[in-house]
Amino acid sequence: MSRFEKNLSEGNVVKQLIMFSLPFLISNIIQSLYSVVDMVVVGKYAGTISMSGVNIGSQVTFLITNMVFGLCVGATVLIGQYMGCGNREAIKKTIGTLFTSLMVLAVVLTVVMIWLEEPILRLIKTPEEAFSEAKSYFFVTMLGTFFIFGYNALSAVMRGMGDSKNPLYFVAIACAVNIVLDVVLVAGFNMGALGAAVATVVSQAISMILCVVYLAKNEFIFDFKLQSFVPDYEKLKLLLKIGIPSSIQNTATSCSFLFLTALVNTIGVTASAAVGAVGKFNGFAILPGIAMSNAISAMAAQNIGAGKRDRAVSTMKTGLVIAMGISVLIFALAQIFPAAILSVFADKNDPLSVEMTAYGVEYLRVFSFDYLIAPAVFCLNGLFIGAGHTFFSLINGIISSLAVRIPACWVFGMAMNMGLRGVGLGGPVASFASLILAIWFFLSGGWKKEISV
Repeated sequence: MSRFEKNLSEGNVVKQLIMFSLPFLISNIIQSLYSVVDMVVVGKYAGTISMSGVNIGSQVTFLITNMVFGLCVGATVLIGQYMGCGNREAIKKTIGTLFTSLMVLAVVLTVVMIWLEEPILRLIKTPEEAFSEAKSYFFVTMLGTFFIFGYNALSAVMRGMGDSKNPLYFVAIACAVNIVLDVVLVAGFNMGALGAAVATVVSQAISMILCVVYLAKNEFIFDFKLQSFVPDYEKLKLLLKIGIPSSIQNTATSCSFLFLTALVNTIGVTASAAVGAVGKFNGFAILPGIAMSNAISAMAAQNIGAGKRDRAVSTMKTGLVIAMGISVLIFALAQIFPAAILSVFADKNDPLSVEMTAYGVEYLRVFSFDYLIAPAVFCLNGLFIGAGHTFFSLINGIISSLAVRIPACWVFGMAMNMGLRGVGLGGPVASFASLILAIWFFLSGGWKKEISV
């Protein structure tokens, strides 16, 4: 077993989950710094209009990157289950198939999304004063799709093999580069949203390249030789079977937030900037749940592959307690210090910043109730995904995002004239509906049905 492989089906569950999930959490925090630093630097040095442009452009970009997250989930599950039963040849074929399919997908999506750039921004009602900034951010980040896909694929493979530390090191390097470039391009050269986008893409490219070089030189199970990239048809079918539901679920979630963005854009540019700022804080707030979900799915996959289903359930319950404990503290901070949180993103010399902060406080106080519900959904989904039941997560995600969140945001925000408070209420309402369905699926035992790999 190489340095990149770790058996997660043996030893103390609590200790293993904490040690495995901690690099996940730190890595996710660092990754979130990408967009937060973009927003803070742009807000401080380019103003509220540029903040709105970054928020809108990043929402569209996030829709695309969420597609690849689903396929990467499929790879983590497959590789984890193959690790659990000791099938190294299947691991190699799965890695080669994943890398090849994502490279092709990255090229296709880059071309298509750049072609549709302007119609998409018009569709979500981008304010005219922020249109050029949003367009610049969107265009440059789309050019970096290949690097975004590449890094996430490498991380998914290493997670499935039980390695959560190495992805942390490479994302830390990327974040450091991103911060330096943000300061230089946005604060130094006054490039606004364009500078933030260039900083993000360059830093992700460096992270991916360093990761490949390191793995290739350190006896990684995949050798990165040309002949190893030949896809295996059976493994591709399994990747799609497990990954596509997660991909569609993530896309549906992103679409619901795009609807939210369009809804808020009709209120005005300051409301758009406010929701963008809260979104960056929200990115941090949900990290404990996401980190635990990722760790649970990887550990559950290995344990289920080794025939230890009860241990997989123990992993989920342990992760739920940890995630909820942290999320309660974050909820308290959001309720007590909302203005202080928003002030991090505001430029005191910008006349629009006062209105932006007021909108943000109104939105955050309501939306933050989601922090008390979402961790439970994440942890249960981690177990289901580790067991290969991504189709249930898909159905649950679509119901939550499209059938509940979108109507709730519109009804509370517009029909009931509650403004941003009503739009924010749609988040926790949707998560609560998702939690009810997840608890039912767990208690019914439907997640125990075997998914053959």
